[in-house]
Amino acid sequence: MRVVSHGGVGAGVESPCMSRKLTYKDYLKLPHDGNRYEILDGELWVNGSVDTKPQRVFRNLFVALEQHAESGRGEVSVVPAYIWFPDASDDTPSLLFIRADEEGSPDLAVKILTETTRRECHEKFGVQEYWIVDPEDDTIRILRLSGEKYERIIVGGNITSPLLPGFSVALKAIFAEPRYA
Repeated sequence: MRVVSHGGVGAGVESPCMSRKLTYKDYLKLPHDGNRYEILDGELWVNGSVDTKPQRVFRNLFVALEQHAESGRGEVSVVPAYIWFPDASDDTPSLLFIRADEEGSPDLAVKILTETTRRECHEKFGVQEYWIVDPEDDTIRILRLSGEKYERIIVGGNITSPLLPGFSVALKAIFAEPRYA
């Protein structure tokens, strides 16, 4: 196991910590000190600095999904909504969408990338779609469950989903720079 720091004091520094993989229970014990902590594949990742572009992308995508949900089609959850997959590392998605007629696992999980991400636990627990949003490259990868495995969907000009009938948002709108008066 290693602790990896990204941004802020000690950026890029790795230090050995423990010989076991960390879990969600370990994540719950982490301090609330302003750093962003993630446990990915049993390793603790510490992100000290905040980049505004992922926040802007998150906001734009949240607004688009929320507008879609307002017509009674479902609910958007801003994580931490504490979706929990037993025995999985903490790969908490950024946004969840649960259709109005569904219960159980979310239908859609959206992860705004900071460094790395995992998808296996989402496949295992039947999340129908997993969107991986990369603000650095202005891309969104859509993984759609087909049987027990995800297949990659090519995203063109607009983002759509069979899980969200009538939902459509321009990819460029998600990554749009703010307009100041």
